[in-house]
Amino acid sequence: MQQRTNKIALTGILGAIAILLGLTRWGFIPWFGGVSLTIMHVPVIIGAILAGPLVSAGIGLIFGLFSMFQAAIAPAGPTDVWFTNPLLSVVPRLFIGPIAWLAYSALKNHQIPAILFGAAAGSIANTVLVLGTLGLMGYLPWTVLGSIALINGVPEIIVSALISLFVIAAIRQIRLGKKQGADL
Repeated sequence: MQQRTNKIALTGILGAIAILLGLTRWGFIPWFGGVSLTIMHVPVIIGAILAGPLVSAGIGLIFGLFSMFQAAIAPAGPTDVWFTNPLLSVVPRLFIGPIAWLAYSALKNHQIPAILFGAAAGSIANTVLVLGTLGLMGYLPWTVLGSIALINGVPEIIVSALISLFVIAAIRQIRLGKKQGADL
């Protein structure tokens, strides 16, 4: 019972962090050319590694629903209207966590590489599934999507993996160099 309560609480907390990142725009790191690197999916990845695929799917659902409502109520740009479609805003986000968890689980005996690999896989899942859905829906040509994946996707993978590593290492008291736990 205690473990179930902890998972529900973690889902709510990380879901709230995802919403906070979106409302404050802290989840979007300014990048060149007026585009932003998104780290909105990082709470989903952290939830996957800390609590498993079901918790992370719940956080992904919160993230996706928030994206859909935000696009409808307060769009930040002309392409946000696309994200009012749940096939684009919600469905891809349901898979981020389970994919991150599977990748993490493959290496879980080696914590630091496992966390980095899981976070990278979750970030790649977000990029590929969202951009792939944009392509399948005919919103953007595949050549443009490939450029976006390289220009935004690669830095997002790196940033997401590092943030996830530092947060999870602090929570789990994993030593990173000479720092451990709260010292991170």
